[in-house]
Amino acid sequence: MMKKYRYLLISIIGLLLALTVEAQEPFRREFSLGVGGGASLSNVGFVPRVDQTMLLGLHGGLTMRWITEKNLGLIIEVNYAQQGWQEELPLINPDSESSLRYHYARTINYVELPLLTHIYFGGKNVRFILNLGPKFGYAISETTCRRLKGQKPNGGANAQHDMPLENKFDWGICAGPGVEFRTPIGSFLLEGRYYFGLWNMYGNSKADYFSKSNMQTISVKMSYLFNFKKK
Repeated sequence: MMKKYRYLLISIIGLLLALTVEAQEPFRREFSLGVGGGASLSNVGFVPRVDQTMLLGLHGGLTMRWITEKNLGLIIEVNYAQQGWQEELPLINPDSESSLRYHYARTINYVELPLLTHIYFGGKNVRFILNLGPKFGYAISETTCRRLKGQKPNGGANAQHDMPLENKFDWGICAGPGVEFRTPIGSFLLEGRYYFGLWNMYGNSKADYFSKSNMQTISVKMSYLFNFKKK
């Protein structure tokens, strides 16, 4: 019985010594540079409400990361991103009971600049991360897709189909968790993010059609970073 307690005591002392050695390891600042990309699902918070489904898009670009404090750093990205919305509407066709539907999609291509606080916890090889902060974007182009064009969709007015983007600038808040795998050749990160736009795509005065039209996006991203360690 005493041997069991002795082994347990030795194990606890060994674990405490290991944690003490790790805690005393000096913190080293780190600069990382790399690339990342992934897929996103987006829609627009229209008021008055528009029945829509989420639009699948792609995003990717450059990532720079500075870790200046233990468990804390800063991330700056320059990305290309596709965002927008799509609709599936029934057709008005009094001569037929066909189940054909009118499809409409608007894809807006942005250049984005996220400025994110980087929080991390974990060991030498695996870290759990949380990135959050503002994201700024500028629309460089937009495209629309219409199937069964020329036939009138049911459901009343669809003013947004013929309204060009009015505000090219966009900004809002994004945040999301992830995991980082650190290897001798660099870091591999997998993360998810949610973006809530605080700016409207269209004018929101009393004379405008929409009082609210902000972008909302859910995305998944995979990144590779090469780490440059500093003292």
